[in-house]
Amino acid sequence: MSTSHRGAAKAVFFLLFLAGAIWLFRATDLREWLVPARIEALVRESGPWGPLIFILAYAFGICLFLPATLFTGIGAVLFGTFYGFLYNEVGSLTGAAMAFYIGRYLGRDFAASLIGSRLRLYDDRIAANGFRTTLYLRLLFFPFTALNFGMGLTRVTFRDYFFGTFFGTLAGGFVLTFFFATLAAVWKSGDWHQLLNWQTVLSVALFVASFFIPKVVRKFQPNAVSGR
Repeated sequence: MSTSHRGAAKAVFFLLFLAGAIWLFRATDLREWLVPARIEALVRESGPWGPLIFILAYAFGICLFLPATLFTGIGAVLFGTFYGFLYNEVGSLTGAAMAFYIGRYLGRDFAASLIGSRLRLYDDRIAANGFRTTLYLRLLFFPFTALNFGMGLTRVTFRDYFFGTFFGTLAGGFVLTFFFATLAAVWKSGDWHQLLNWQTVLSVALFVASFFIPKVVRKFQPNAVSGR
């Protein structure tokens, strides 16, 4: 089989994977299990294996196009700020790596055969600035799953992609985990006066401030993606 035919065959498998992931969630009982209440119950019932179960659910959930924020909130509720942030990071990075390799192995060859000279120039620039490009897009809150698969179609190395993702999600991941964990603690206590304590105020302030990160990034790195 020629290289072009192998690339086309992989592309077909890639499209079938995407369609199958959507179908699996939409048309089977899986969607009834991938809801916050079921995931929380499964993790709590798993005892010491709970964190590992959660991390795997997070990773596979990302590959099934479920929103990462959903699992971040669950992790915060189940494990609190510190361990919730730790497990959220491991789960999100594992899922990001899996999606990247799926895109790279199944879709890269076909994508490379389709792009023209102009697009190839952008591909080269992205590859030459892989870490900075990935970091920039993560800080801009570019759709998490779309970027995972999309970067796999480019020439960006896994090393640049992984560390760009790692550093690009640290701040946002911590803020969201802290925010959800604080609200969960108030909810569980039933003392709504705690909404006025310093932790709640700080978590809300950080959550709101996180939406201004893209503006700061654009100001200081306006040409990060283009590499100029």
